[in-house]
Amino acid sequence: MKASAATSRPARPRSSTRRVTNGRHGAPRLGTRGQPEESRASILKAAVSEFAEHGIAGARTDAIARAAHVNKALLYYYFKDKDALYEAVLDHVFSGLRARVMPVLESKLPPREKMLQCLGTYFDYIAANPRFPRVVQGEWMRSGAGAARMQRVAQKYFRPIFGKLVGVLQEGIAAGEFRAVNPMDFLPSVAAVVVFYFTAAPLMRTLMKMDPLSEERIGERRAFVLDFISKALFVS
Repeated sequence: MKASAATSRPARPRSSTRRVTNGRHGAPRLGTRGQPEESRASILKAAVSEFAEHGIAGARTDAIARAAHVNKALLYYYFKDKDALYEAVLDHVFSGLRARVMPVLESKLPPREKMLQCLGTYFDYIAANPRFPRVVQGEWMRSGAGAARMQRVAQKYFRPIFGKLVGVLQEGIAAGEFRAVNPMDFLPSVAAVVVFYFTAAPLMRTLMKMDPLSEERIGERRAFVLDFISKALFVS
């Protein structure tokens, strides 16, 4: 007797890796508890977009889960509720900024070079993450700087950076390299010059029929910002 195909062929070994897909399009889900870093990062990235577009009140966790290719149960496994997710997004935004500018501010560079390098680093961070300002500004306008979460962010992230920048200004003024500016006026103005361009990008795209976030345009804007602030601060 001929052996049947079922008995003559060796069984194909089953893969130990399960590929989970999302819906009929087959997009792979990153979300498994066995991939905590990838899943968490994907959720945070999706949350940044959702909070930037709709604010914390209008943001929907099901939309975030879909964009991150995870289910809502996994989202809530990592973040207990929408407020906790928003807190994590704020930490993600400002810990990244702090990690980039603090090494510059704590370096031994002269005041002029330190200020320029810090401003360039700040600009590059926002340029690489242009949705970040909208995530923060919307909530700040809605709840005010006195809200508990904003007080926490200010104490944990803004205060150390602000203190270092004040020190650089004082050092430069004492050395005769900087004009005698008031940090309470100068530093918010610097932040506005950098950040507002990115928050206004959608409007500029509509009014000027150009891409304000193109690589060429970002390079031009960066050069302008550094030159503009240099002329406002440096003695010569």
